[in-house]
Amino acid sequence: MLADTAQRIKAVDLAIAEHDPLHEAYRFYSEGTAAAGSERYIQEFVDHEARTTGFARFYDADVTVHEDGTAALVYCEDQSKAFNKFLGNGKTDVTPVTKNSYVIYAAILRKSGNGVWVTERLSSQRGSAKCRP
Repeated sequence: MLADTAQRIKAVDLAIAEHDPLHEAYRFYSEGTAAAGSERYIQEFVDHEARTTGFARFYDADVTVHEDGTAALVYCEDQSKAFNKFLGNGKTDVTPVTKNSYVIYAAILRKSGNGVWVTERLSSQRGSAKCRP
């Protein structure tokens, strides 16, 4: 499950880099509201002619598998070294580290027919005390 979630995150980054809000890679790992949310997120980068740069760290994953075959996944992201880079002028928006640099995610996943854990719902909250150092 964690490996498939890591691939979903990488696939969203790839879609941002390629400026493709309907990229097949992230859609392989997401469905439902999670896919729709990723599409909107990627579209914001396309609209602002930007992409990501730097380094994001994911940690403190907690998984609960339910009897119905779905799973709940909660994890943190440290975005303190991740930035937006604007393609038109080449400038990177280096922002200071604040509590909002730390994000908590909650996801609902299910195993697809081909054995891949697909994210169906995903929510996030910036400034999570649980994720701050």
